[in-house]
Amino acid sequence: MPADPLHRAGTSQRSAKSQPTDGSRASAIEVRRSARRRRTVSAYREGDRTVVLIPARMSEAEEQRWVRVMLDKLAAQESRRTLGDAELAERARRLSEQYFDGRACPHSVRWVTNQNTRWGSCTPSDGSIRLSHRLQGMPEYVVDYVLCHELAHLLVPGHGPRFWRLLEAYPRTERARGYLEGVVAADRLPHVPGARDE
Repeated sequence: MPADPLHRAGTSQRSAKSQPTDGSRASAIEVRRSARRRRTVSAYREGDRTVVLIPARMSEAEEQRWVRVMLDKLAAQESRRTLGDAELAERARRLSEQYFDGRACPHSVRWVTNQNTRWGSCTPSDGSIRLSHRLQGMPEYVVDYVLCHELAHLLVPGHGPRFWRLLEAYPRTERARGYLEGVVAADRLPHVPGARDE
């Protein structure tokens, strides 16, 4: 995205761009540069738009990096608000429409507390999807990936090549899988007592 030309101090410049469709809430990103802003970067939602506030002197590469960081931060904050089962089912319906042409139609989608070794599960015969409560508080794109994974199982059982080709429709698959692998790896690290534990 091209950086806006710098204007005189105290003015802010805006650049708007479409956000790639990735299942997140906002459909557009607006970057506002300010000569008064020195180091801090912040972001907030404004309707269906995400506004990112950055210093005017920031390079285009820094802008792109900070936009990604702030989108992830907002998504994490929003997903800390626990979605109820009805909201989760609606989210699954939207994801099915967006990535599977509406072909994956679960009969129920709900949170469960008895899945400690898997992130989600699906029973194709009755169309039920269950997500582990451990996903609550993770970024939206991670929850969306697990929902897409289970929706794909309604269409293709097992984890063969056809399943993974189908799941490629969700653009943040690799990133979400990396996030979940990091969580699993962190859980396996030995606990090292710190000053606060003494």
